[in-house]
Amino acid sequence: MTEKEDFEERREELNELVMEKGNLEMKRFFNLDNQVYEEGALSKKTKELLGLVSSLALRCDGCIEYHLNRCHEENVSDEEMMEALSIGLVVGGSITIPHLREAVEKWIEMEEG
Repeated sequence: MTEKEDFEERREELNELVMEKGNLEMKRFFNLDNQVYEEGALSKKTKELLGLVSSLALRCDGCIEYHLNRCHEENVSDEEMMEALSIGLVVGGSITIPHLREAVEKWIEMEEG
């Protein structure tokens, strides 16, 4: 199993636990989280890049990995990725550098297949 597959499987297992045990408010929030990334005035690709930038600025490693995976699925180019990560770095500041390093490494691994 690849690291990506392992991440996605674990995420799905945890989401199922939340859906099983969570209250109505949690379920509504998860539903909103899914809906907001659907195609609309902005493309899914753009929305995933926005999610990635926000996750980098907030320094959420799990969120960064999730959005990297989704960006890869949405065929984000290397140039688009590096521009988005640059924005996340500027917004988040130098404290995001360790997360940026990890994101770039994961992105390269995904691109190399």
